[in-house]
Amino acid sequence: MASDGTIIARAISDSEDRLIEAGEPLAGLQSQCGGSMPGTIAIPELLYLVRRVRRYGIRLARAITACNGTETITAWVEVSPSSDPETGCEIVVRSWHGVPVREASESAVHQRKVDIDREVAELTAHLDAAQRILAVTCDSAELADLAAEMEAGIGKIWTEVLPLAETSHRQPLHWRLLDGASVLVPKSNREWRVTLIPHTHPGFEPAGFELLLLSDHAPAQPAPESAEASGSATGLSPGIVGLEVAPVLRQPISRIIANAESIRMQLAGPLPDAYAGFAGDIVNAGKLLIELLEDLADLEVVESDNFHTQPDQIDLGDVARQAAGILNMRAAEKSIALQLPPLGHGLPAIAEFRRVLQILLNLIGNAIHYSPKGSRIAISLERHGARARLIVADEGPGLDPDEQAAVFRKFERLGRSGDGGSGLGLYIARRLAEAMDGSLFVESARGQGARFILEVPADAEVLAERGA
Repeated sequence: MASDGTIIARAISDSEDRLIEAGEPLAGLQSQCGGSMPGTIAIPELLYLVRRVRRYGIRLARAITACNGTETITAWVEVSPSSDPETGCEIVVRSWHGVPVREASESAVHQRKVDIDREVAELTAHLDAAQRILAVTCDSAELADLAAEMEAGIGKIWTEVLPLAETSHRQPLHWRLLDGASVLVPKSNREWRVTLIPHTHPGFEPAGFELLLLSDHAPAQPAPESAEASGSATGLSPGIVGLEVAPVLRQPISRIIANAESIRMQLAGPLPDAYAGFAGDIVNAGKLLIELLEDLADLEVVESDNFHTQPDQIDLGDVARQAAGILNMRAAEKSIALQLPPLGHGLPAIAEFRRVLQILLNLIGNAIHYSPKGSRIAISLERHGARARLIVADEGPGLDPDEQAAVFRKFERLGRSGDGGSGLGLYIARRLAEAMDGSLFVESARGQGARFILEVPADAEVLAERGA
């Protein structure tokens, strides 16, 4: 834009970047952005521009944007260093254009609220369609006993372990009546509520749920605890990351993510798109830090000398369908079809349910991440002598022989530097498989997709009863 256009407003700042004189409409925008006259410049992009001019002593001109609560303002501003050493800059505004702030759609606001709840939740559980517990994740020391009880109660309806606080009704209740309900957490003085996120497609009943346990009150600072006293439900000491680092860092990082989500969804007021984008970058960086903490804590567990699993009689078909229900929405976002073993088709095996589910979530999640839009991921079962196999086959880029040998190494990311992964997921998955007297390997070729195969002992007793 030419610099000889009509002058809309003039202003003067001092050496401390305070706006000491300003004409309308700039003075009004200063007030609408929470500033005063005189007072520190409250328009973020103008403050940035003035500071650069004062620092380098050169004249700068550019378009700035700001929001006054109802409109997004775009203005062309010229800032020049003042000849008076006691004064900061001279500001000239040569254009001014306001556009009404777009209101976020109801669905977008709801999704962002769900994202916030996910980040501040102190316990997460995955449920099947009947609200029975499938898996539990928890890094809160305060909720350790509850998490252990829920893990021991896998297969139970969640309200049998986490009772409702404000109703005398018993299950089954429709999930919408339970979303946002207050619950009682033993040994906790805080008030708690649950959020239920259904895994479904429009027009269909939910195939499962994600349960988030939240409190609007911050946890009390935990007292120092010995590693011996804080072993997991399996008798394992979680190590320095799982015991000390992850619990300390998870809460502040989650709060940062939640605050950034609030900014991104403009809960505190409208913002220019650029600022919402910055908040989105903070959210993504925080999520990567949380994922890294969780991977490092898992790494400590699987590499500890006394790590063991708790094998039981399970059906690999059931595990496959439950894992697919958890990840179905993520696949739908890329229009990826998940092909599952049909109902009634299973394969009995001897393994720990939640560890097989953990492995399968990693394999399917990777397949979704690296598969092209509109492709298919096939999850199938196969009997191989005395072994039972669960296979995840994708239509992604595939792996050459060298990559197949490297993909299970610790911190191996095969040169992918932009996806934020830790390179630990497949390493941990293989260690879990081996701890169940099983194995995890891949069959692939470059350009022909990949088949990741989890192999565990078959349940010979059940298969004999079936005559298989």
